[in-house]
Amino acid sequence: MNRFENRVVLITGAGSGIGQATVARILAEGGTVLAADISEEGLGVTRARAEEAGDADRLTTLVVDVADENSVQQAIGGAIKQAGKLDVLVNAAGILRSQHTHKTTLEFWNRVLAINLTGTFLVTRECLPELLRSGHGAVVNFSSTSASFAHPYMAAYAASKGGIQAFTHTIALEYAKQGLRAVSVCPGSIQSGMTNDPGLPADADMMLFAKMSPALMDGGFAGPENVASAIAMFASDDGKFITGTELRIDGGTHM
Repeated sequence: MNRFENRVVLITGAGSGIGQATVARILAEGGTVLAADISEEGLGVTRARAEEAGDADRLTTLVVDVADENSVQQAIGGAIKQAGKLDVLVNAAGILRSQHTHKTTLEFWNRVLAINLTGTFLVTRECLPELLRSGHGAVVNFSSTSASFAHPYMAAYAASKGGIQAFTHTIALEYAKQGLRAVSVCPGSIQSGMTNDPGLPADADMMLFAKMSPALMDGGFAGPENVASAIAMFASDDGKFITGTELRIDGGTHM
């Protein structure tokens, strides 16, 4: 199945977790991938895995800080220009930080929103001209179950993800007549570096998380490839009538 043959896909957060799994999935389906991450080491792992799979000839890696406007313009703008086109954008870059809300500093708050929300905006803005030029552009943004369901100690994170969801709805309508589709995935109970160590306060009340166990998979977390498969559907022609909405991927945690 080569749903992405002759298509160029930019994936941020490509050095780990779901972003890395999405790179592998799109390459496996014949796509050309521009893989962006702030971690050069993480991108090295992404490339090594592509080489093992025999797909590295269609992979370009670029070190980018999505929260930095100059970095986005220079690295991503340059990569798109070199590729000659862009068909799909996957905004997977993000961070998860936890803190008691009454102890959350402005610096802490701004840092989470800068990477998660502003980073999504900056990368999307940079990519929109080429996505619109393609006539079939697709944007997949990363919201979270925290945007709709209470996640204690994660006020900044939840606010950033709620903002991404609203942003996605806006661009979906604004550019619909130009052929652009925009959707959000809302992962929950997915294994990744972020969820393995969310940095909860030492005195966190774990009873508050009692209702956050997935119904499927014997209560365990799923792998990032489970989200990558949904992204591939949304971003391909299989999802051509899906826009302005979101998909919760959490194994029934929030039924």
